[in-house]
Amino acid sequence: MIRLVLAEDQALVRGALAALLNLETDLDVVAAVGDGEAAWAAVQRLQPELLVTDIEMPQMTGIELAQRVRDSGLETRVVIVTTFGRSGYLRRALDAGVRGYLLKDAPAEQLAEALRQVHRGGRAIDPQLAVAAWGEDDPLTERERQVLRLAGEGVSTAEIGQRLHLSQGTVRNYLSEAIGKLGAGNRIEAYRQARQNGWL
Repeated sequence: MIRLVLAEDQALVRGALAALLNLETDLDVVAAVGDGEAAWAAVQRLQPELLVTDIEMPQMTGIELAQRVRDSGLETRVVIVTTFGRSGYLRRALDAGVRGYLLKDAPAEQLAEALRQVHRGGRAIDPQLAVAAWGEDDPLTERERQVLRLAGEGVSTAEIGQRLHLSQGTVRNYLSEAIGKLGAGNRIEAYRQARQNGWL
């Protein structure tokens, strides 16, 4: 039996996915949770073979969650199931140690087979996304990404500095670098462009 934790912030989607996966005789959803922190707690407590997670969730993104699982040394393998079919997300997910990346519009049987493949030690990546992922490089550093994400969410320069333990001048420098690299007119434009490319 392949035990898995499911992390999805939309309750309806979470319930439907859990029900579909539990129909498979070799899959067992041992926990279904609605945010990244709850998923991390469930993975630590239950140590499932697989973690199936969305990308955009409260508390912690699926990519941050995958990094945490990888860095912890747990045997749990991570599969992302998302609506975000952008190559930037896939590249960041692979860098975080994700073993599977599928889109939510994939048929249920394809998802189940992908989970089995990852459990056997393989990878399961949406083929069209895999081709696109190597087409364009993410120009942002991790720190520029953090600062730009917060700025795009409307957080002030002073607050960004407090959250990331940086001076306001350093925050402004990171924002300026990110805006310049993306050829944007301002921080909001840079944020939108980076999100469209899956770099945030």
